[in-house]
Amino acid sequence: MRVYVPLTLPGLAEAYKAGQLGPAPLDAFAITPALREWYVSDDVEELEYAALGRAAQGSLRRLAADPGAPRRRVVVAVDVADQLVSVDPDAPGEVRLSAAVPLKKAAAVHVDADDAEQDVAAAAAALGAADQGDDDAQFTVDGADDHELMWFGVQEIPNLI
Repeated sequence: MRVYVPLTLPGLAEAYKAGQLGPAPLDAFAITPALREWYVSDDVEELEYAALGRAAQGSLRRLAADPGAPRRRVVVAVDVADQLVSVDPDAPGEVRLSAAVPLKKAAAVHVDADDAEQDVAAAAAALGAADQGDDDAQFTVDGADDHELMWFGVQEIPNLI
């Protein structure tokens, strides 16, 4: 199963140094029945894009919790055995991995471009207010989604960190 693990750049550096994503349990995102129902599509590419988007939101939450991290969302796409994945039936796309995953199983890394940093920083700062129902803050948070995450091969991780 392809899962999308939200990180930050410091989190990616730690994973690279350790050679794995972890420790377990590890929160991630994937195509789940709840995501299929929420997104209302049978197109696998669209569903993967939706799962990646949910993981980017997870990365934004990690950035909000780590003010020292560079303001760039990071998502690692990794293939794992189905038995390592437990699905949250009430949360579209949310899964939990029961074991750490070797970084060599990663298929790609998705990272914001430099030009997204200002909008991502504003979104991370506004996340708490958006969670409390502030429409203006939600608009700011949604602004981060205007930036597509760039694709990088796993061999490019040293250049990213």
